[in-house]
Amino acid sequence: MKGLVQEVREHLAGALERALASAVSRGLLPAVTPPAFVVEVPREKEHGDFATNLAMLLARPARLAPRKIAEALVAHLDLTGISVEKVEVAGPGFINFYLAPHWVLAELPRIIGADHDYGRVNLGNGSRVQVEFVSANPTGLLHMGNARGAALGDSIAAILDFAGYRVTREYYINDAGNQIENFGRSLEARYFQLLGLPAQVPEEGYHGEDIIDTVRGFVERFGDQYLHAPEDERRRALVDYALKEKLAAIKKALEDFGVHYDVWFSEKSLHESGAVQEAIDILRRRGYLYEYEGALWFKATEFGVEKDEVLVRSNGVPTYFAADIAYHLDKFRRGFDRVINIWGADHHGHVARMKGAVAALGYNPHALEIVIMQLVRLYRGGELVRMSKRSGQFVTLEELVEEVGRDAARYFFVLRSADSHLDFDLDLAKEQSNENPVYYIQYAHARICSILRQMDREAPLPEQVDLGLLKEEAELALARKLADFPEEVALGAKDLAPHRMARYLHEVAGLLHSFYNSHRVITGDEALTAARLVLVDATRIVLRNGLRLLGLSAPERM
Repeated sequence: MKGLVQEVREHLAGALERALASAVSRGLLPAVTPPAFVVEVPREKEHGDFATNLAMLLARPARLAPRKIAEALVAHLDLTGISVEKVEVAGPGFINFYLAPHWVLAELPRIIGADHDYGRVNLGNGSRVQVEFVSANPTGLLHMGNARGAALGDSIAAILDFAGYRVTREYYINDAGNQIENFGRSLEARYFQLLGLPAQVPEEGYHGEDIIDTVRGFVERFGDQYLHAPEDERRRALVDYALKEKLAAIKKALEDFGVHYDVWFSEKSLHESGAVQEAIDILRRRGYLYEYEGALWFKATEFGVEKDEVLVRSNGVPTYFAADIAYHLDKFRRGFDRVINIWGADHHGHVARMKGAVAALGYNPHALEIVIMQLVRLYRGGELVRMSKRSGQFVTLEELVEEVGRDAARYFFVLRSADSHLDFDLDLAKEQSNENPVYYIQYAHARICSILRQMDREAPLPEQVDLGLLKEEAELALARKLADFPEEVALGAKDLAPHRMARYLHEVAGLLHSFYNSHRVITGDEALTAARLVLVDATRIVLRNGLRLLGLSAPERM
């Protein structure tokens, strides 16, 4: 579905191309190949509804002043079928288009007709995309970085789906490697302690209170059954029990956060199936491995990385990177056209070598897209919040949702671009006022629902209404912003940027509140009331659809 804004942009671009051909055929401009120009919405309203840089781009190949080119183009423009009231040449050669004030009202019937599907675009054309996010070690509770990754990843997946991609949400379970060994030693130390024996949790181990709770459950079930068992058997039993419990807790926390995965992929399965060894063998056959000091190295420097990377240690144990390569090989073999990873800032140095490994495997490294997200800092009462009651180290996702609610948490996590540090104000997130952007947006939706309830009926159908009665600046500004929704979806999908949608919804809510505060919807004029009901109903649809893309509810009462 194309929005009205995109349609007008395309019509203007076509008219400009025809004007160029006409001016060339009349000898007013030299024969030149049309460059890749843009028709865009100017930042400043006084520069028109749309503007183009075509004349500026033609200046060099045509060897003419851009204003002269612009004047020739304008003289040959045929704008039949486009509601253009005025065209002007501005500045060094920009062409600005001013449309009739009512032009955007044609989008209102489309919004209401499409309803839940309004804003859908076919950017992806059905191509397959995998979005892998969170993928926290199943050794403890989810923290703020995981929470931000969950909100970002799930919103990106939802926007991509709405933009015409077939999306798979995936969680990579890190259930193998050094962290699991450390986990086993930590569990064992707590096991001994709970049975009254002296033991020390390793310094690099897991020290949270939740680990003690986990082992206490193990003791309640198995008692001292594993006290005198061989070390490997004891640790394996403890790890198997703890991983099952921790993974269940992670799944529940994410589901409570509104995040549901299509695939839960086990790192351990890569080792057990031989996939890690297969990936290593492929890289060896393709000439990207060498041995040095007993270890097996990947030639990462051939792909612009600073140094080569170990894939198999001198003791014969594959590194985490080897498993990661095998995992990405599996992703591409499953037929995904794009693979998107949401990683924390501490993984920044891993990006280039992972893309290099994808290229070494024979796949397009540009098909792997990695979103790096920066850290989150929590503030309460203007003070930095450092500790968690449950983990003893960090505030957990469960604690955050319990304190501020799912909607506020999710919105605040996507309020800034992923590459920006995020300061999360707990007091603001809980505030029920216009200062809280989540409340502000949701209240706009609830306010419209209240208006429709007052009328005790649904909004009238657009075809039964004279939308030309909507002439106030506040009405037209709101309608104009609603028409941007399909484009916001497309740009959000293209840039993997859900913060655009968060900002857009706040702007829509602001225009709705501004309109409502200056003009009555239900008036003594039945025809005007009907037109305004169509406008606010279209606003309701856009707010609801946008909120759902961010995983937020659209309450009808507040």
